[in-house]
Amino acid sequence: MEQFRPPVECRVIEIPAGLVGDGGGQETLARAAGRELLEETGYEAKRLEYLTDGPSSAGLSTEVITFFRAQGLRKVGDGGGDQSEEITVHLVPLAQLQFWLDSKRREGCLVDYKVYTALYFLG
Repeated sequence: MEQFRPPVECRVIEIPAGLVGDGGGQETLARAAGRELLEETGYEAKRLEYLTDGPSSAGLSTEVITFFRAQGLRKVGDGGGDQSEEITVHLVPLAQLQFWLDSKRREGCLVDYKVYTALYFLG
């Protein structure tokens, strides 16, 4: 997915992500991951498998990022985020992904490092 990020003043290629509790009330990490996946991409996961977690920038922030693998995906909506987001969803075949990421970078997009972390877990 792709969206403009004001702090870096350009479009960024990202994986679905968000904050626990954005959906209101108490929610688990897995429930938040599933909610964000659906909201941002339009895909619903039958199962979410915990993979790992770790700090995003241990010298600057207390933020810890948790990765899940979504399985049993089913397209149920358009995605694109909530009313405050303008997300473009891209469907890219895995075999073409590196070329696609390189072309997006040449267009001036940044690629969030978490994209590469997620790809590591596909292997």
